[in-house]
Amino acid sequence: MTADRQEKDVAATVEKSEETSHETDPVQEVLRAAGVTSDADDPDAPCLTLRMWILGIGFCVFGSGLNTLYTLRKPSITLSQSAIQLLAYPLGKLWEKVMPNWHFRLWRWTFHLNPGPFNQKEHILIYIMSNLSLLSRLSADVLTEQQAFYGYYAGWGFQILICLATFLVGFSLAGLFRSVIVEPPDMVWPGILGVTALNRVLHGQKKEDITSGMTWKISRYSFFSLAFCASFVWYWFPDFIFTALSYFTFPCWIKPDDRVVNQVFGMTSGMGLLPLTFDWSQIAYVGSPLLVPNWAIVNVAVSLVFWIWIVATALYYSNVWFSAYLPFQSSSVFDNTGSTYNVSRVVNQASDYQVDDAAYRAYSPLYMPITYALNMFGLSFATLSALLVWMFLEKGNLIWDAAKRLYAAIASPFRTRLQSSQSTTETYRDVSLLWYVASSVLAIFLSIFAVEYWKVQLRWYGVLLALAVALVFYVPLSVVYATSNVKINIDVFCRIVAGFAFPGKVLANIWFFDLGYISVIKGLYFAQDLKLGVYCNIPARKVFLVQLVGMIWGTLSYVSVINWALNHIPGVCTNSGTNGFTCPFSRTHFNTSTIWGAIGPHRFFSSRAGYSALLYFFILGAALPIPVYLLRRRYPQSFWRHVHIPLFLGGLNYIPPASGTNYGSWAIVGLTFGFLVRRRAWAWWHKYNFVLSSALDCSVSIAGVVIFFAIFYSGASSRFSWWGTQVHKNTCDAKGCPYLSLDKGETFG
Repeated sequence: MTADRQEKDVAATVEKSEETSHETDPVQEVLRAAGVTSDADDPDAPCLTLRMWILGIGFCVFGSGLNTLYTLRKPSITLSQSAIQLLAYPLGKLWEKVMPNWHFRLWRWTFHLNPGPFNQKEHILIYIMSNLSLLSRLSADVLTEQQAFYGYYAGWGFQILICLATFLVGFSLAGLFRSVIVEPPDMVWPGILGVTALNRVLHGQKKEDITSGMTWKISRYSFFSLAFCASFVWYWFPDFIFTALSYFTFPCWIKPDDRVVNQVFGMTSGMGLLPLTFDWSQIAYVGSPLLVPNWAIVNVAVSLVFWIWIVATALYYSNVWFSAYLPFQSSSVFDNTGSTYNVSRVVNQASDYQVDDAAYRAYSPLYMPITYALNMFGLSFATLSALLVWMFLEKGNLIWDAAKRLYAAIASPFRTRLQSSQSTTETYRDVSLLWYVASSVLAIFLSIFAVEYWKVQLRWYGVLLALAVALVFYVPLSVVYATSNVKINIDVFCRIVAGFAFPGKVLANIWFFDLGYISVIKGLYFAQDLKLGVYCNIPARKVFLVQLVGMIWGTLSYVSVINWALNHIPGVCTNSGTNGFTCPFSRTHFNTSTIWGAIGPHRFFSSRAGYSALLYFFILGAALPIPVYLLRRRYPQSFWRHVHIPLFLGGLNYIPPASGTNYGSWAIVGLTFGFLVRRRAWAWWHKYNFVLSSALDCSVSIAGVVIFFAIFYSGASSRFSWWGTQVHKNTCDAKGCPYLSLDKGETFG
C-alpha cells in the first residue's frame, strides 16, 4: 500500500469517526464542535507577554469599573466576558501590526514589545483576567449596602482587605478541589464552550474545509460575523424600538385588566405559561441554552412545569400563606395590607438596626409571594439537603480522593513538590496544592483581621462558620455547574444561618453572606477558568499568576469606583438619584439583610403565616436522591440515569425575578438546537452551534452598552414612545395585581 493511499485511508477514518462520534462519545463530540482539540497546542507560543499584561490589566480595570458603576443604576448594563473577548482581538492584532519589535530587560526577565503574532493563549489569558470584572460586581453591592444604606463607612483598608479575602476564598477553593471539579473529563464546564468556539474562530483559518454532509459552505468566521451583525441590529427592536417584543405576552394585551389571564400568561408578575419572547437576553437570562446538555434542560423544564405551573398555582389559588392577596410572583416582601413591606417602620439607623418588637407587633409580619416562598425558601432548603445526599451517593469516592490528596500535600510538601516537578515538562509544570493552601491561610487571616479590626459585628468565629458553609457546599455546587451549566444558590441559607448565629446584627449578616455565598460563586468562575486553561493548553502556573494579578487589579478598580460614585454622584442610592443611580441591587440586599439580620428567622418562621412548614423541605430534599439512586443502579439503561434531583429541586433558582417565560423559552430553544437540530442536521450543529451562541451573547452585550449610552444615558429615550413600547406596561401583569383584593383599611392574616 502506497503512502498516499495510507494517508487517504487515515483521513477517511478520521472523517468517519467525526460523523459517528455523536453516537459513541458525546462528550468528545461536544468538545470538538466547540473547538477543543488535542492537536491544536503550540508549546512554543508565548503566554505572559507584555501585550497580554497590558491588555489584560486594561480590560480588567475597565470592565470592573464599568460593571461596578452600572450595578448602581437602573436599568443596569453589563459588559460581558464574551464581549471583552471579542473586543480584545482587534486590539491584539493592532498591537501585532503597529508596535515595533523592541525589547528590554527587567532584572531576570526580557520583555519584547512585539512578541509576534497575537496568539490564542495570550487571548485566553486576557479573557481570564478580564473575567474578574463580573466577579467584582458581586461584592460591590455589599460594600454599597453597608456604606449607603447602613451609613457605616469602614474605609479603604477594610474594603480592599475584605474584597481580596473574598476573592482568595473562591480562588483557593477552586485550586484545592481541582482534582474533583476540573481534571475529570466528565467535568465539561459547558459555559466556556462558547469561549473556546469563538477563540478557534478568531484565531483559526478563515476558510475551512466543508464538513462531510454539509450544504452550507460558509466558514465559521463568516457565520459568526453575519450572526453577530444580524443580532446586533435586531436587538435594537426588543430593547428600544419595540420593547413589547421582549415582553411578548399578547394575551395580557388583549385583556389587560383580567387578573387571572395576566397571572397565567404574564412574565413580570405571572407564571409565564406562554413562553414566547423575541429577545435573546430574555431567552438567555439564566445562560445560553445552546451550551446546556439536553438532560439538564429536561430536568429544569420538568421542574418548571411541576413546581411553578402546578404546585405554586394550586397553592396560590388556594390562598395558602395568604398568597392570593399578593402578586403571583415578585422579588419584594409584603405586609398584611398587600403593600410592599416598609422595613424602616420596625428597623432604622436610630435603633442601631435592632428590631423594635412593639413596632413590629403593631405593624405586620412578613408575607411573601407564592413563588418567592416556594422557590427561594422551600426548594432552596430541599436543594441543600439533596446536594449533600446526592454528592455522598454519586461522588463520595471523588471527595475522599481529593481529601487524601490535600492531606498528602500538607503532610509531605517536599514529596508533593518533587512529584509535581517530575511529572510534567518544565513548560507545563502543575501548581502545587501548597500554593492554594497558602492562599487559603492568607484569606482566613485577611477575613478575620478585617472584621475584627473594623468592628463590623461578624466575629472571628463567624468568619470560620461562613467559610465552613462555603467549604461544605462548594464541591456539590461546582459538580452541578460543571456538568449542567446551571448554578444553584445558597444565598438564603447563608442569610438564615447568620440570622440565627448573630440575631439582630445586620452588618454581620451581610458579611457572612459575602464570605459564605459570594466567595462560592467566585470559586465557580475561578474553577471554570482553570478548565478553560486546560482546554486551551495553557500552563497551570501561568493561569495561577494571571488570576492572582487579576483579582488585585479588579479589587482596586471596583473599590475606587464605589468610593468615587458614592461621593460624587448627586442623590446616589436614593429614589432621586441622578440618571437612575438608585442602587437597586444594593437596596434589595439591604431589605434582605435587614429582614434576616434584624427581624430574624425566629420571628419569620414563628409568625402566624405558617411558613414553618417550609422547613419540611429539608426532609424532602434528603429523601428524594435515595430512591432515584437505587433505581438508577437497578435499571442503568432506563431514563432514571438522566434524572438529576439537585437540578429538579434547585434549577429554578433565578425565580424570582426570572419567570416561566424565561425558563420556558430557554428550554424550547435549548432542546430545539440540542435535540432536533443536532439529530436532523448534525453537521450544521457541529460546525455552527457554539459559534452561534457566542455571536448572540457578544452582540447583545455590546448592543446593550451602545443603546444605553446612545439612547438612555443621553435622554433620547424620553422622547420616544408609542404603542409598542407601552402596551406591555399597561397590564395587570406589569402592575402585579393580586388574585384577591382588600377593601381600604382591611388586613389579612
